Amino acid sequence: QVQLEESGGGLVQAGGSLRLSCAASGRTFSNYAMGWFRQAPGKEREFVAGISRSGSSTYYSVSVKGRFAISRDNAKNTVYLQMNSLKPEDTAVYYCAAYWQIFDSGSVYSAPHQYAYWGRGTQVTVAS
Repeated sequence: QVQLEESGGGLVQAGGSLRLSCAASGRTFSNYAMGWFRQAPGKEREFVAGISRSGSSTYYSVSVKGRFAISRDNAKNTVYLQMNSLKPEDTAVYYCAAYWQIFDSGSVYSAPHQYAYWGRGTQVTVAS
């Protein structure tokens, strides 16, 4: 079992920045690929960014590429999402998720059902 806890959400003006953190516990963090997803009211949960178990591979949705950056610190059992140039359409609850990655294959899943473990989420609100 892996426990995940997000932090760092809040209210920010359009064009501003936030850094989300997700602290993991319970299993060997470096065995898990990590992802960030978000869900806005009335919308489906969508993939934002993913990072492989070693951190050597990262992936982004088209909507955030170039503005967001995912990273991880395996020594601290933490994954981060740096969000820059925020837009009102980035407003959502942001979730951290994990799945066991047998080896660093150079790819990361992007579908919610492929992730076994989830945090409770943190609210990000971008005011226009």
